[in-house]
Amino acid sequence: MTTHSTAGPLSALGRAIAQPPTVAGVAPSNAMSGLERRTVGFVDVLAQSIGAVAPAAGTATMPALIFAQTGSSMLVAILAAWLLTLCVGATLNQFALRIAAPGSLYTFATQGLGAGAGFATAAALLVGYGFISMFGLVGAAYFLQHFAAVFAGPWAMAPGVTAGALVAIGAVCLVVLRRGIRISARVTLVIELLAIVVMLALLGIVLAHLSPAQLAAPLVAGLPTAGGFIAGTAVAITAFVGFESAAALGREAARPFLTIPRTIRWTVLGVGAVYLLSSYTQLAGAGAYGPVFEGGSTVSTLANDSHVAAVGTLLDLGLAASFTACAIASLTALARVVFTLGREGVLPVRMGRVDPQRKTPFTALGIAVLLTVAVPLGLVLGGFTPWQALQCLIVVAAAGYIVAYVMASASLPVFLRRIGEATWRADALAAIAAIGLAVLLVSYLVVTAPSQPLAVMLVGALALAAGLAYLLLRMTRARVLERAGLHDHATTSDLLGAP
Repeated sequence: MTTHSTAGPLSALGRAIAQPPTVAGVAPSNAMSGLERRTVGFVDVLAQSIGAVAPAAGTATMPALIFAQTGSSMLVAILAAWLLTLCVGATLNQFALRIAAPGSLYTFATQGLGAGAGFATAAALLVGYGFISMFGLVGAAYFLQHFAAVFAGPWAMAPGVTAGALVAIGAVCLVVLRRGIRISARVTLVIELLAIVVMLALLGIVLAHLSPAQLAAPLVAGLPTAGGFIAGTAVAITAFVGFESAAALGREAARPFLTIPRTIRWTVLGVGAVYLLSSYTQLAGAGAYGPVFEGGSTVSTLANDSHVAAVGTLLDLGLAASFTACAIASLTALARVVFTLGREGVLPVRMGRVDPQRKTPFTALGIAVLLTVAVPLGLVLGGFTPWQALQCLIVVAAAGYIVAYVMASASLPVFLRRIGEATWRADALAAIAAIGLAVLLVSYLVVTAPSQPLAVMLVGALALAAGLAYLLLRMTRARVLERAGLHDHATTSDLLGAP
């Protein structure tokens, strides 16, 4: 009787596992080496996006800004902004399913439309992440002062106190960020969840005090004017910016092609629901108690009107924490874009250095924190109140974000065609996102120009500076642009049998 031995094939498999063969194109490391790789779980990645959006802080400040454009019809604008952001998220997820990159939208746009579009996107992201970090720092100082004023009196609102708070909060952010992505993400998530719990509790109390007619009033407010709708939707979009920042953890996230798209999708869905609930409650409360959409303290006013001032005071502390979480998460994304640009040589090479112990881009973090403290400090010392500074900073941040979203969305059809995976659905979503956001950006700047001339001029100055920087780079270091679009990819450690 003949027997067939399996020793040969099994031995060959064992040898292949023990000593994996060399695979062409797979190197021991890649351009993103130094950052942690495949270690950050879904909860921490989700914390990054939620922290960058800062829904608790957004629900406390954005409704007043949207109401100024739409009046009592603001829910329509918020719903439109939510739907458009879902289109943008679905578009960006087409990249996130295929590319893991700390450069996030910058890398996506470069892969689609080339170095020029990528540079424009990088500049827009630096502005977006940078100014939203400043927005977070100022917001944290503003609500911390409101909390302190309850116990210490009006002196707590003095400009010198604001300046000291900005420096202190910036130092806290740097300490947390230097400890590593998992620590900063978990601190961000805990802070934001606590703030949202307090916010939802207050909203529930306010709703419980309203009559059926008062509850129904926001739902029958009618439609805004065409101009009010466009302007209100443009302002409402700013409430969602930062939802994509999870993509900056492309190298660090475990199972990034599953984790990051899921995070982007659930962040937009969850945050949109919270914004609608909060805006509806504030609108109903305004109808019941009179004007409350002024000075940025809508929720505190509603707490007083609902005879739960203590909850409002506690919420001020929660909102200060939420704004701090926003700053931490935005600085995380900002540092990784700067790190990528340093690795590619667009920025000085030292920006691409990584702390060998904590695996964080420490040089990029230090520069980012320094600049994001210095600019709002200059505004406050120059005579801006914290609320005025917040209004100025959000305009610039929103312009940066929206430009980055437009560039990344416009690049998707080209990218998918190049890799042979184009679909009509992806093309349609990309077109809706790019065209819709471009229209809203122009509308937003036109609407805000009369009230925020400094912010709009600053947007123009930054755009001009970015254009000049790109021309200088092309003339002096054109070869650097050939490296644009670097991202994480498979290394020998990913192969079967690797240690």
